[in-house]
Amino acid sequence: MTSLIIHAVLGVATTSFVVYRNRRLFRGGWAGSRVTPLEVVFYVTAVASVVLGWYFNVQYVQEFGARASWIHFTKSLFTNWAADSEAQDYLIVSLVLFPLWTIVDGRRRGIRVPWGFFVMSLFTSLGFCMAGYLAVVERQRRYVRAAPPVTAPDVGDPTASSTA
Repeated sequence: MTSLIIHAVLGVATTSFVVYRNRRLFRGGWAGSRVTPLEVVFYVTAVASVVLGWYFNVQYVQEFGARASWIHFTKSLFTNWAADSEAQDYLIVSLVLFPLWTIVDGRRRGIRVPWGFFVMSLFTSLGFCMAGYLAVVERQRRYVRAAPPVTAPDVGDPTASSTA
């Protein structure tokens, strides 16, 4: 049970860190800062994913006690051909594709600490982090659209020069 408590604390800490670093997206005062129906779907999905995942994790720890570990858990994913198929898919998505996607896409979009979503997934659930990432992407898109355009002086315009 101690490992579950540690994971819960780390899950809350990493989630808080990502939200804090992207706090400009969650503050009001900019056009489009209200929560949209699409975001509600993402947040509800995130909560459902983490609650269901934690329910099953608690059941796992109670059933296997001292044998419960990352290695035992991962081996338990591969119990038959159907489970093997899903387990390999889950591991590839969660350990390779999800971090690549969030880090590359997040940097392109201007999301702060996009690698934090992968770290969060180690302590919460992949569904929680994926839904959370999509909610942040949605807010970032609206935030950028609401920002006043930045204009640079035209290089070819002599009136833009300080020597004109």
